[in-house]
Amino acid sequence: MRRIVLAILGTFLLFTGVSKADPLAVRATISAQLDAFRAGDADAAYTYAAPSIRQMFPTAEGFIRMVRRGYRPVYEARDAVFLRAQEMPSGGYAQEVGFTDATGDTWTALYTLAQQSDGSWRITGCYLRKSGGRST
Repeated sequence: MRRIVLAILGTFLLFTGVSKADPLAVRATISAQLDAFRAGDADAAYTYAAPSIRQMFPTAEGFIRMVRRGYRPVYEARDAVFLRAQEMPSGGYAQEVGFTDATGDTWTALYTLAQQSDGSWRITGCYLRKSGGRST
């Protein structure tokens, strides 16, 4: 039943003129935020957060403090590799990213993004799990 609903929704979106997500633009958003983290540029990293995240953390300093505490592996990510991606029925996008942290542990982050009225993509969430391996 769920597949039928998703198929109908997908067909509806196709014929109502809603454009498909540009995977390269989504990846560029995530990459730019990771680059800002590596550079220690809280202001730049904060610009890639969606309005809903910016409401929860009204300053770049508060946002970066939350990332350092709760998402240290993302903050220290290196060797990012883009994995599976999927456009969501809501019009958002989900992108898995594999990476190695500063200690050599491997992680998978599932990013969710939403397209803004200006066409840009902003990060609405990041769900992190340890992959169980170590990079050498």
